[in-house]
Amino acid sequence: MLTNNKNVLNWVEEMVALCKPDQVVWIDGSEEQLKALTDEAVSTGEMERLNEEKLPGCLLHRTNPNDVARVEARTFICSRKEEDAGPTNNWCDPKEMYAKLTPMYDGVMKGRTMYVIPYSMGPIGSPLAKVGVELTDSIYVVLNMDIMTRVGKAAFENLGDVSNDFVRGLHSKADIDPENRYIVHFPEDNTIWSINSGYGGNVLLGKKCFALRIASYQGKNEGWMAEHMLILGIEAPNGETTYISAAFPSACGKTNLAMLIPPEVYAKQGYKVWTVGDDIAWLKPGADGRLYAINPENGFFGVAPGTNMKSNPNALKTTMKNTIFTNVAHNLDDNTVWWEGLDKNPPEHAMEWTGKPWNGKTDTDVKGAHPNSRFTAPARNCPCISPEFDNPQGVPISAMVFGGRRAKTAPLVYQSFDWKHGVFVGSTMASETTAAATGAVGVVRRDPMAMLPFCGYHMGDYFAHWLEMGEKLGDKAPKIFNVNWFRTDDEGHFIWPGFGDNMRVLMWIVARCKGEADAVETPIGYEPKPEDINLEGLDIDLDTLKGLLNVDIDLWKEEAAGIHEFYAKFGDKLPEELKHQLAALEERLGK
Repeated sequence: MLTNNKNVLNWVEEMVALCKPDQVVWIDGSEEQLKALTDEAVSTGEMERLNEEKLPGCLLHRTNPNDVARVEARTFICSRKEEDAGPTNNWCDPKEMYAKLTPMYDGVMKGRTMYVIPYSMGPIGSPLAKVGVELTDSIYVVLNMDIMTRVGKAAFENLGDVSNDFVRGLHSKADIDPENRYIVHFPEDNTIWSINSGYGGNVLLGKKCFALRIASYQGKNEGWMAEHMLILGIEAPNGETTYISAAFPSACGKTNLAMLIPPEVYAKQGYKVWTVGDDIAWLKPGADGRLYAINPENGFFGVAPGTNMKSNPNALKTTMKNTIFTNVAHNLDDNTVWWEGLDKNPPEHAMEWTGKPWNGKTDTDVKGAHPNSRFTAPARNCPCISPEFDNPQGVPISAMVFGGRRAKTAPLVYQSFDWKHGVFVGSTMASETTAAATGAVGVVRRDPMAMLPFCGYHMGDYFAHWLEMGEKLGDKAPKIFNVNWFRTDDEGHFIWPGFGDNMRVLMWIVARCKGEADAVETPIGYEPKPEDINLEGLDIDLDTLKGLLNVDIDLWKEEAAGIHEFYAKFGDKLPEELKHQLAALEERLGK
């Protein structure tokens, strides 16, 4: 046993009695144990070893074709009261859900091994870290959790022998039956149950399930925040680093921003960008009253397609060793991997993601990699990983940034008037659908703080919690900004170059946080003076930049109408402050 904590031991015993595995193995995180499990997974065909010279320590895995993504329709928040789950979550009465799922788990691990994975979300010993225990019958889960979290005996350090504050995760592949697939959260019980899936987002229970859905609920009750945010640091030539957290809906370049490479104009001056996290931030007021953030994860679970040496060289370099690739193409010529967007040279002798023979040169109507194929890579592999990555105290956040894909409405960047207005900006965050998304193009989809699928309780209460955090932080609260890299011209081409050049906008944000840059007041917030954005080396002139910063009053009146419609969802749980903010926006727009 790795712990003497009776709460842990009693719960594991109870779940063993329910699932009836042939044997129980506690994961201690040792190299020997993980190597033995890897060997076992390779011998059964669950995993394949890749080219040891080109991709040392890397493995390939395929999930069932019916099991390739998060299943929001099968994801539930089972709070005791339905109103606590809110209108944006699927809800079921916890008693009813336990009654439904318990028979599915009864004997589900007969003939299998149950692995007990103790893990820490956040650096071991950090006051911001939390402990989880996941029980699973999947070696794939064990090996991924070892990359994504801090696994083993040390994970129990924060828990001690008495505390009951750990998240109980129960997962079984069962039969990978999509009709009986459930990912269920019981926030009041600190419990997650997942069954009939083997795909990462549904089964790596430390990730979205614990680090966002359960942790957001814990944060509300305990006075901190669990957010779907990257964390990056910009180090100036004098060695001073300013930390920014940022929330974007999917397909808005979050990982690219987290691992940004400074353009030449800044690199030659000695600026550096450090990655603390690419996906999730836990934020808590520190002893000095400022807001501090840790990345609760220990690795990156990134989307492979589109990752290449141009779009995100740091992410690609991170995958070069000790990485698990899921549902990508297998290049049989040199036993490596390939995916769409990696390069323009698809392999001729390969297996596509389902394991069928594939010739990337001729079978062009068949995708080599699934569009949601993934890499699970250790954070320590990342060339720009922050020296503060393991700092148990976290890093102080100076700015919070929201963003989405808007063709015309949102300008390149603006700053909220204050924290309350910033919460309004985050709560109304939206992207327009692109051709890649299902349904019509250009439809505005709101995703407050990029948390719509991940908030573990009523979103109206979540907004209220943000407002309370602002009161608690007072004048030490981070400044809040909104960015939009996706403005288009009349032909639909992006005007702003994006990628590393987004640092030019971040530099204005940093200057605002330090009181070193002016701003122009507009009806929606403070904007930069065009000359305060450094355009050196860019094929963009000041007039184009002025266009990128233009606020179209008519479009914003339409936007305000859309916000009314969206806010109506939250009924009397919508904080009065946000109604005031919307009314104030309309007044400034001259409605």
